[in-house]
Amino acid sequence: MAQLPTYISLVFIATTLLTVWLFFRAANYSKTPLIVLILWMFLQSIVALLGFYLDTTAIPPRFLFLIAPVIVFIIVLFNTPKGKAFIDSISIEKLTMLHIVRIPVEIVLFWLFLQKTIPQLMTFEGRNFDILAGITAPIIYFFVFVKHSISKKILLFWNFACLALLLNIVINALLSAPLPFQQFAFEQPNIAVLYFPFNLLPSVVVPLVLFAHLVVIRQLLNK
Repeated sequence: MAQLPTYISLVFIATTLLTVWLFFRAANYSKTPLIVLILWMFLQSIVALLGFYLDTTAIPPRFLFLIAPVIVFIIVLFNTPKGKAFIDSISIEKLTMLHIVRIPVEIVLFWLFLQKTIPQLMTFEGRNFDILAGITAPIIYFFVFVKHSISKKILLFWNFACLALLLNIVINALLSAPLPFQQFAFEQPNIAVLYFPFNLLPSVVVPLVLFAHLVVIRQLLNK
């Protein structure tokens, strides 16, 4: 990948750290999830810096190592007593504000498109409308948790809608990556996520955003 302007990497690293901090805050400053996240980020950073993800012909695709372990971990959390207890202890009020990180993420994606490292369809000029979740997050937070003027049902609907926005871009990003199952963007595939620090998007930022939605949905449905 061509040398990118330093500010793009710095903004994305700052966004990743902000995402982790907001989750740490929502988890009542529990040290265990923070330690797990730090170790996972360190592992993913080293692996990417060593060029592990650059072999796009490996079977199974090495790209799966970015997302599969986290998905398995989330499934385990939702299906074990300790995992459920942890999930139910997380503040859905603070989790709602976590979604503001989707604004700088979308800005970084647009910059990466301008640098020809991801396709246009992964930006808000293409098929990615995820920035709407980031823009509406503080509005939903204000009216649900500060003014108490709209019901938690609206919060539940908002989480389902924003979850759909997230899944939309994740699917398009996967199908745009230079992998055996690529379907889109052959002229400009999604290669940025194969390099540090942008590999932290599918391995850290997206899983935390996904987990935030699932936690809120579970808590609201249980109530």
